[in-house]
Amino acid sequence: MSPFTLTLIKLAFLAVLWLFVIAAVGVIRADLFGSKAAAKSATRPSPSRPPRQPKPQRQPRSSAQHGAPTKLVVVQGERAGTVIDLTGVPITIGRANDATLVVTDDYASSRHARIFAQDGQWIVEDLGSTNGTYLGRTKVSRPMPVPPGVPVRIGKTVIELRK
Repeated sequence: MSPFTLTLIKLAFLAVLWLFVIAAVGVIRADLFGSKAAAKSATRPSPSRPPRQPKPQRQPRSSAQHGAPTKLVVVQGERAGTVIDLTGVPITIGRANDATLVVTDDYASSRHARIFAQDGQWIVEDLGSTNGTYLGRTKVSRPMPVPPGVPVRIGKTVIELRK
């Protein structure tokens, strides 16, 4: 082989190696800082376009109406027995210290899922976790309503909404 061909092969290998390193750093960054940080850096507003304002959150209907759930209970996992009152404030679940429900499960992401009130019902949303969130036996791929008593599984942790 000619020296020119060898040099081209070396440069191509080096480029592929750097692409792998950049991809690995992106995955680590998303795990440490959450998917919002990675998405924010990818979608920074341009000087010609003003930044979008966050949507105002709707207030949930009173919990007394229609026998709506009033608490979130951890039924399985290290935090079994933990009870969180449902006040209309979104509940974040994950390994991050700023999560409402901190789980130390190896199968949970730092910002794994959130549960929030919308139009009088509670909704579970997966936040781009690695291992997924399950409502009953269904994998959560989009925001889904959570009926009372139906288990929500995040790794080894199982939670339920109760009245």
